[in-house]
Amino acid sequence: MRWLTPLLTAVLLAPSTVYTAQLRFSCSQLVVDRLDPLVNPGQTPSPHLHQIVGGNSFNATMDPSVVDISQESTCTSCQFTEDFSNYWTAVLFFKARNGTYKRVSTIGNGLGYTAANGGQTVYYLSSGKVTAFKPGFRMVVGNPAFKTPAEARTNPALQFTCLASPMTRSGYRYDFPSDTCAGGIMVTVRFPTCWDGVNTDSPDHQSHVAYPVNRNCPASHPVRIPEVFYETYWDTRPFNNKAKDWPTDGTQPFVWSFGDKTGYGNHGDYIFGWKGDALQRAMDANCNSDLIQDRLNCPTLKSQAIAQANTCSVQRRVREDLDGWWKELPGGGMP
Repeated sequence: MRWLTPLLTAVLLAPSTVYTAQLRFSCSQLVVDRLDPLVNPGQTPSPHLHQIVGGNSFNATMDPSVVDISQESTCTSCQFTEDFSNYWTAVLFFKARNGTYKRVSTIGNGLGYTAANGGQTVYYLSSGKVTAFKPGFRMVVGNPAFKTPAEARTNPALQFTCLASPMTRSGYRYDFPSDTCAGGIMVTVRFPTCWDGVNTDSPDHQSHVAYPVNRNCPASHPVRIPEVFYETYWDTRPFNNKAKDWPTDGTQPFVWSFGDKTGYGNHGDYIFGWKGDALQRAMDANCNSDLIQDRLNCPTLKSQAIAQANTCSVQRRVREDLDGWWKELPGGGMP
């Protein structure tokens, strides 16, 4: 499949944006597997490894004819129990000095979600009235084929942060950090916030959505939708001994599961799966769980404790030793 950049002629909402709704919650790890039902539907195994959170109906095809996936799941690894969406990214690997690879684990966000069994923090943000996604909605952001800074800057929504502590929210960059990070590496993925109002998907999984231009949705994509935003904490701390483990030439040792050593190929995938009108209710109520640490603060939604979310998982379809050392990346590390 050919990867395309979404319609993008301006930057995202500025960091100073005042959000009316800030739905923030933890999604524990559902599974780590070599499946990609959007880019490689039905292919088992897919070319590279992913880490997935959300509803337990996740599978190799996510058949588009099954429009409402919330009816297929029996549990979710997310705190809001009406959210059976699936959220996934590539997997980070450490390349040792001897050339072998070790998978890097995810850990719970240090800002209130350390009890999570890995996974990621998910946000739904709005700065005014938005239209929630329709059943069957899916999208991809980013491009694993990107290898240059210029390419990465065409999509400022995908960034890395070297965590000095869980509180670090500065020093964003488009490539992997070049030095050790005391708290690990945080990877952020922000999806477009404008929709064409018609298609719940497109052949490239990107053309039906767009980023705003000067804060306004373009005429081609006039419907404002919630901003979906992931924060994934990768626990790179076990690999912080530069003198022993890092390449002798001083270059950074991390690589995405599709073989990208730069970080510019960062990307994320999303399939909507909220039950009924739950997400629209939360957006209309201007729920704000981001300002109260470790409290969901959205009475219109049903929720579960992180400990319960940790119990929702699925069996890996591709049987691989994901805890061992690899001579090459699973699948050969191709986009």
